[in-house]
Amino acid sequence: MFTFVHNNIMSSSYIISAEYITSSPSIELCPPPNKPEFVFLGRSNVGKSSLINLLSNKKKLAYTSGTPGKTRLINHYLINGNFYWVDLPGYGYAQVSIKERDAWQEMIKTYLTQRTSFAHAFVLIDSRLPPQPIDINFINSLASLKISCSLIFTKIDKVKPNLLDKQIDAFKQQLQLSWSVLPKDYRTSATKRTGHLEILNDVATINQELTHLVKKK
Repeated sequence: MFTFVHNNIMSSSYIISAEYITSSPSIELCPPPNKPEFVFLGRSNVGKSSLINLLSNKKKLAYTSGTPGKTRLINHYLINGNFYWVDLPGYGYAQVSIKERDAWQEMIKTYLTQRTSFAHAFVLIDSRLPPQPIDINFINSLASLKISCSLIFTKIDKVKPNLLDKQIDAFKQQLQLSWSVLPKDYRTSATKRTGHLEILNDVATINQELTHLVKKK
């Protein structure tokens, strides 16, 4: 559990400051684990960088690329001076060797299970696609590890509303085979700048709960 106290909790839908801190090739080289870390995960090219920019209200905070597998490091962004967004390498397709891809998978698992400042994971899902086994399997693996997570369906502006509802419902139905209570989910569009305020509200709530836990100690 955390061993720090942070004083200025983020307001419900408002980012005061956001800055890139560092990109680390391993957990050992990451910043000291003294602030809550909200981790963003997903298949390559699902829109993690675009979402981080949207949440941070800063267009070029995170580097965006159309090339799958571009994020190969652990990227830390300091928000409001008291917590981090953390962008981890995408799982799934990337133009790298199987050995390197397997190393990423192990790194992700280690980060989520051993990083003491880990607060919550957001798993991004491309809403344009029907349920993909790689996403279902990854999210189910988080359940087996008892990882706190939520789902973010991205690029909703690219899908007709009826199809969007159908594909998200189908996704949830597959998860119900492994989850007794489904993770909370959000619908976002970085292009239309929609769906992010609810995420920010919940981040503020989680931060507040962590502060109370620390104070009780």
